[in-house]
Amino acid sequence: MQKIIALLLFTLFSNISFSQSAKIEFSAKDNTIDYGKVNKTTDSGIRSFQFTNTGDAPLVIIDVLSTSGFTISQKPTQPIAPGQKGKIEVKYNMAVGPIRKTITVETNATNYEGGRIALKIKGEITE
Repeated sequence: MQKIIALLLFTLFSNISFSQSAKIEFSAKDNTIDYGKVNKTTDSGIRSFQFTNTGDAPLVIIDVLSTSGFTISQKPTQPIAPGQKGKIEVKYNMAVGPIRKTITVETNATNYEGGRIALKIKGEITE
């Protein structure tokens, strides 16, 4: 009987110690970057989404999928340790008109369904 209880306690504590998870929190309010109203000749079109791994396991950025008009110029290629910060840098092609775009980030984060996070970008580009 003591062996069974010991085995159950070992299993319980083993599962607790292995239940680590990565979590991602972006600094941009509502995961949105607002370019505002900018001139296409004086603005580079580059913006950064800053984030922190608030979990207790390494955060992996698996992929960053952009919509037309955007290029992903920088994303983490190595896991982000718990408590560490990272950034995803995007560049807009600065086409004149309103911007309403979404970038999808695929991660191992457990605080978003399926680890997929929608980052929104809005603003207006003038000549």
